[in-house]
Amino acid sequence: MLVYLDNSATTRQYDRVTDEMKKVMDDFYGNPSSLHTLGLDAEKKIRGARKTIADSLGASEDEIIFTSCGTESDNTALYGIAHSKRREGNKIITSAVEHPAVLETCRSLEKEGFLVEYIGVDRECRLDTEALKNAIDDNTIMVSIMSVNNETGTIMPLQEISKLTENIVFHTDAVQGYGKVDLTNCGADMISLSAHKIHGPKGMGVLYVKKGIKLPPYILGGGQEKGYRSGTENVPGIVGFGTAARLAFDNFDERIKAMKNAREYLLAGIKDQIKDVLINSPADGAASVLNVSFLGTRGEVLLHTLEQDKIYVSTGSACSSNKKSRSQSHVLTAMGLNFKEIEGAIRFSFSEFNTIEEMDYVLDKLKTAVERFRRLGSFR
Repeated sequence: MLVYLDNSATTRQYDRVTDEMKKVMDDFYGNPSSLHTLGLDAEKKIRGARKTIADSLGASEDEIIFTSCGTESDNTALYGIAHSKRREGNKIITSAVEHPAVLETCRSLEKEGFLVEYIGVDRECRLDTEALKNAIDDNTIMVSIMSVNNETGTIMPLQEISKLTENIVFHTDAVQGYGKVDLTNCGADMISLSAHKIHGPKGMGVLYVKKGIKLPPYILGGGQEKGYRSGTENVPGIVGFGTAARLAFDNFDERIKAMKNAREYLLAGIKDQIKDVLINSPADGAASVLNVSFLGTRGEVLLHTLEQDKIYVSTGSACSSNKKSRSQSHVLTAMGLNFKEIEGAIRFSFSEFNTIEEMDYVLDKLKTAVERFRRLGSFR
């Protein structure tokens, strides 16, 4: 049995998405900017995908910009607003638990002279909204807070934040939230999305930009994507994203129910069968994520032990794990966990394809792995 529980890192592409993308490659290969029939047919495919994604956000089609990934969307939003509003102020507010795509961009902007304030969270990764309220001043030009935390599944209060930022641009990295929580009427002026988190293709993202928000072009050239991002469009990728979005939202309630059932079953089993655990995800978090510290163990060792039984989990953000010198999770650190609690943390992330039978298999192998590690007394 193979059990994939690393869906926050990436998801398996829907078969329907693969089929649609292949059809586009075979039959709709014209350049969308060309005036002949093949070009117009390709452009029509793009319009269809744009409408699907716009509808899923309660937005209009001309508010959707296609990008290469969620990271590019985040970069476009942060750099764009910072540079276009520099004369109005130089303060940006974000949280201490954002994805590296936001945090690293903010650190880069600090080197340019921007003032960035990082708002803290509590033990369940909930944003300190009072601190956010106090941080906003006349010098603030932008607030960027994620919709769902990628390590704990904590859902951030976007509507509450939007009320505090009525006269400030509010951006949310919704890469982990899209297809998992309702983002319509969330109040954000800009929203970053990624296709491969909802069973779409890698290398495709979206930036929603509310009407009236002005951004400088991020990539210059032929003027595609309303001039924001020039370059010949990735038609198969765009169609794949649109197809994944349609499938995800047509089946939204059933998908969330399946994830929730798997998450709750695994959580109950861990609590019942394994001693000395620390649950790092809130009970009301997104159904897609469960973060647990198995005290007296090392998460990385558990990960590779489970891998031998074809169970795939993670110890945190896949993007962070690429760094040569791996540091402990900045999210769990911000939540106040100590080194040993962080070192024993595992993230299980679910899709609608996970079953109760799989969770029984995971519990059996997980219990054995934890008990074996503790028995060996290898914890540093």
